[in-house]
Amino acid sequence: MELLKGSPENRENRQEREVRGYDFLDKLGIEYERTDHPDEPATTMEACAKIDAVLNVRICKNLFLCNRQKTNFYLLIMPGDKPFKTKELSKQMGISRLSFADEGFMKELLDLYPGSVSVLGLMNDKEKRVQLVIDEDVLKEEYFGCHPCVNTSSLRFKTEDLTDKVIPALNARPVTVQLTGEV
Repeated sequence: MELLKGSPENRENRQEREVRGYDFLDKLGIEYERTDHPDEPATTMEACAKIDAVLNVRICKNLFLCNRQKTNFYLLIMPGDKPFKTKELSKQMGISRLSFADEGFMKELLDLYPGSVSVLGLMNDKEKRVQLVIDEDVLKEEYFGCHPCVNTSSLRFKTEDLTDKVIPALNARPVTVQLTGEV
């Protein structure tokens, strides 16, 4: 893995959802760095640790959640090394029970698959059915790491660009939470 600037010059073998992610960031004038890892998708903690080292960033967990009735959906972004406790988030959000949403909803609402969930997937949420939820510790970092809607590449850009450019362009109104990893 190596650190590269911006989107790939050759997009021939890239998935359409990935290319849309690069185009979205480019249109916003966001400078970003990228590492490609097609032979080692970000599916294990070991792979994520290698990606973190290349990008020199704290990669986030991106969890796609829903309420019990499967009528409200949430994209939670939190530090990858912080434990996730459903009960803690449910209490802060005022939701009686949260669980992981089905893969079908992930595909339908965000055009994403497990392992590739990213804030950039919200650009595909045309009906704005997914609520963005961000742990406050993510916002304290200088850089933000995410996938370009596939788990075979990873990006790094300034957290300030996330809050000042990406989120407004997504027309998202994030809820900020303070997760401790304790119940």
